[in-house]
Amino acid sequence: MEDLDAKLDAIGAHRFRAKFHLAPGSRDRSIAMVRGPAAMKAHAHELIAKRLAPAQPRNDGRQTPYRGHPVFVAQHATGTCCRTCLAKHHGIAAGHELTADERERVVAVICRWIARELERR
Repeated sequence: MEDLDAKLDAIGAHRFRAKFHLAPGSRDRSIAMVRGPAAMKAHAHELIAKRLAPAQPRNDGRQTPYRGHPVFVAQHATGTCCRTCLAKHHGIAAGHELTADERERVVAVICRWIARELERR
């Protein structure tokens, strides 16, 4: 967990990534709080499988909205929003379908970021 937190801190230090938060009172934060961690993990798995896992994702680089779901916000905050960012920040090369381990790693990053955001006031 410490390695994951250190990675999130390093990614969050980038000016663009630092802009993303689940602000108190926001719809995205409320969704994450009401539905809980298990639902967020399930949603992350579903969204990653559909939008990021294919070798050539549809609209790669533009497939992840900036808001509308806590997982979308987390993807931008953690550099898991497209295959280019995934390669740059997580060392997962583009051009191949994500393996089960790679999907789990991406989901873990997203879920940890959401958990950290919910701990913040």
